[in-house]
Amino acid sequence: MNPTIQAGSFLTLHYRLAGPDGADVINTFADKPATLTLGTGELSPAIEARLVGLAEGSRTQFELARGEAFGDRNPAMLQWVKISLMRELGDPDEQYKVGDVVQFPTPDGQSSYAGVLREVAPDALLFDFNHPLAGQPVSFEVQVIGVL
Repeated sequence: MNPTIQAGSFLTLHYRLAGPDGADVINTFADKPATLTLGTGELSPAIEARLVGLAEGSRTQFELARGEAFGDRNPAMLQWVKISLMRELGDPDEQYKVGDVVQFPTPDGQSSYAGVLREVAPDALLFDFNHPLAGQPVSFEVQVIGVL
């Protein structure tokens, strides 16, 4: 009997995450498989919950409802950032345009998070820090290669 995925399992798998338009957001099938440990936040909790119980060697696809995979869009995650601060933190000559994805350091400086530029004002920029798929239905396809 093949081992099944449990909380904390170390996995080798291929997966494809697609947004509501069907376009791939991530697809490892054409490349090398991903390795991850369940429960470390590499996949959203809703996706991890769907993986628990799958057996090594299985391949399946599931749909997650609007907001289930990455939460609902949160209006508080839209933040204005002064252009003077952007010049101080980054390249002082950077020209920003709507749609740009900008990495911001976390307060501890250990990692970063991304914001998408939504609006440009004379002295500030409006960034959206919601996950790009927040509030969207997604499709997740997985092939479980190994379970440890």
